[in-house]
Amino acid sequence: MTETLPGRAVDADRFRQALAVHAAGVVVITAQARGVPVGLTATSFSSVSLTPPLVSFYVDQSSTTWPSLRLAEHFAVNVLASDQAELASRFARKGVDRFAAPTEWWPGPQGVPILGGVSAQLVCVPHSTVDIGDHVLVVGLVTETNLVSDDRPLLYHRGRFGRFTPHT
Repeated sequence: MTETLPGRAVDADRFRQALAVHAAGVVVITAQARGVPVGLTATSFSSVSLTPPLVSFYVDQSSTTWPSLRLAEHFAVNVLASDQAELASRFARKGVDRFAAPTEWWPGPQGVPILGGVSAQLVCVPHSTVDIGDHVLVVGLVTETNLVSDDRPLLYHRGRFGRFTPHT
């Protein structure tokens, strides 16, 4: 692996501005850790492999949710529908009970919290994690899926949530 030489990397603010023009899908990762539901919003979700079925997301190493999430034996990826911007915001906030009303959820397979109104859910077992820069790459092996609806996805672009509109 090649490391960037000091002074050769782009400024963090400029980097953030460049990344903001890329639209990303929005998911909420949920898990049960020590009998307590935990969750966070992620826009870094991606498929990794079909065989075996692997998915990934990144979480900031300074996340207050990550220490609990990393203890979980299973986690769910809840793919948000276009009308769930408030839910995404709720799971991105600090200092709130993310699972309190109006959040609709129930214990799913393996006790993993499943969110209501989402387009799809993927239940995973942790496969691997890698510290990369100031984030942790989390890879999960998908053990179950539930396709709930074919609603349009929630997207994140230029610091705001929005909808996908297909070309005619």
